[in-house]
Amino acid sequence: MKQTKKDKTTWTAFLNNIPADDYIFQQIPYEEQIRNAAKMIKSSGMILIGAGAGASSAAGLTYSGKRFTGNFSEFIEKYGLANMPDMYAAGFYPFPNEEAKWGYWSKHSMINRFLPPALPLYQMLYQMVQDKEHFVLTTNVDHQLWKAGFANENIFATQGDYGMIQCEKGCHAKTYDTEILFRQMDQARHDCVIPSYMVPKCPVCGGNMTMHLRCDQYFVEDEHWHEAARRYDAFIERTANRKTVLLELGVGFNTPAIIRFPFEKMIRTYENFSLIRLNLKEAFIPESFGKRVIGINEDIKKTIIDLCKQLNVEEKIDETK
Repeated sequence: MKQTKKDKTTWTAFLNNIPADDYIFQQIPYEEQIRNAAKMIKSSGMILIGAGAGASSAAGLTYSGKRFTGNFSEFIEKYGLANMPDMYAAGFYPFPNEEAKWGYWSKHSMINRFLPPALPLYQMLYQMVQDKEHFVLTTNVDHQLWKAGFANENIFATQGDYGMIQCEKGCHAKTYDTEILFRQMDQARHDCVIPSYMVPKCPVCGGNMTMHLRCDQYFVEDEHWHEAARRYDAFIERTANRKTVLLELGVGFNTPAIIRFPFEKMIRTYENFSLIRLNLKEAFIPESFGKRVIGINEDIKKTIIDLCKQLNVEEKIDETK
């Protein structure tokens, strides 16, 4: 059937059906936004957290600046700052061989996944929602949510995990823990390269392995991934007729179709939902959603601290985690 102009689906309509000119930065004093957000959380029955890269950046896991140059000086010297301006770009560098590739990724994973303790922002976030029924949808791969105390059954990490590897061609639906291997690589690495005997190979096809990160069509969605997806769907089903807050942290426009746009669609679909969007630079929200949406343009860590104070949540930071 020929599609007419009337029923033609545009890119914008397909994603969230909200016209661009409906988005605004709320002109409401920060203190008032904090009070309103706290009231939303207090009166809610369920909380769905959407955690993006901005949350971990605000927590301290920055990928550039001194944290990058201080930890990766040997890699910068070897490959050049133009080729490795930050940790994100370095992950796409075309390493000459597997020894060099795993020399880098073992270091990256140690710095961002295995060595950092549970950071205060994530611990405060958990303390803020622990007494309510909650779930976390995240694109982050640094394991901070688990470290902070969130239960495994309440997390769906859609994009993988820095602590896991998989077959490069996804020949079988299984991922493998790397903590012991990466710690050994970290000790054995010399001149940014690991010994050949440490290079992991697929136990099924014998081919190369790669990080369990969603970057191409070979990303493995293993049984753990599907179990988490089912738990997320079940959580959404339980929100029916229950006052639910969507608490979005640091979600930008790298992968907006996973958290940002679906959250907006939920607000449009369910009258019992409200949205609190925390983002340092991109907390604009659809004006048509009215008072059910709050967009706070401020440092996320500061906002979480102020929300905890407003909610009378005692900040118990465990430095040993």
